[in-house]
Amino acid sequence: MPGHRSITEAEKLAAEKLGGIPIHRDQMAVVANIYRAASAVRQHLENSVLRGSDLTWTAFVVLWVVWVWGESETRHVAEEAGISKGTLTGVSRTLEGRGLIRRDGHPTDGRLVLLSLTDEGEALMRRLFPQFNQEEAFVAGRLGDEECRTLAEGLRQVVLQVEEHGEERRLALLDGAAAAPRRSGRRPKA
Repeated sequence: MPGHRSITEAEKLAAEKLGGIPIHRDQMAVVANIYRAASAVRQHLENSVLRGSDLTWTAFVVLWVVWVWGESETRHVAEEAGISKGTLTGVSRTLEGRGLIRRDGHPTDGRLVLLSLTDEGEALMRRLFPQFNQEEAFVAGRLGDEECRTLAEGLRQVVLQVEEHGEERRLALLDGAAAAPRRSGRRPKA
């Protein structure tokens, strides 16, 4: 079953399949391992520290964004969290129902909604984030401090490349076609 293959097995199978095809193997490995690492980390954190607070990854990220940025328009929260506005609507309503987030109308534009943490949401993040960070340390446990800094900077450069040049590249590859609408992979449960 593909979901049960180790990273070493997956790399071996890909190398066999790609054989003589001229590709950028090192760059392929970077992108594939970014995806694998993100999936493994997300699953680990959801099944460990977030489970105790009955939060999904998406719900935690929304709480994090609002905690760090303070009261924010929903469109900005969705963008920072990397989710669609529709996904944010469902997540924020669930978090609001749990008493963790407050949704208020914008004071000068009735079409906009502002999100802020309630006192209970603030207390949860103050209690939960140190536990979350302990798991971040566990996840990066095979790396030394310098390796962590180097990897973090390398990943930051990947993000900057896409942020600064991704739209231009997309337009060139797709002859200026409009971007596909953002989709969320799963329906979130907060």
